[in-house]
Amino acid sequence: MAITDTEFHQLADEIFSAIDSAIDKAIDEQDADVDVNYSGNVVQLTFEDGSQIVINKQEPLHEIWLATRTGGYHFTYQDGQWLDTRNNLAFIPFVLDAIAKQGGIVINI
Repeated sequence: MAITDTEFHQLADEIFSAIDSAIDKAIDEQDADVDVNYSGNVVQLTFEDGSQIVINKQEPLHEIWLATRTGGYHFTYQDGQWLDTRNNLAFIPFVLDAIAKQGGIVINI
């Protein structure tokens, strides 16, 4: 079942907010060095080593795109969760793992 533009934005914004809150908590508790920059539909995480993770909303496709050091991934909302369009990996565990590997920050959502 397709979601509407409004539903897409609400669901994506919930994910963005959860990531932002978890990173804020990590900064406080782990003295993590990460900069979070919001610009429109894009969230950019910049880590101490200068590497970045970029998460953005692709409204026309109703997808969340994720760019990490290991590559680019596209997630679509199916069965109550965001799943990668190529291999059905769930977004939350995937992005948490990417943040841990790339930034050395352990967060929970």
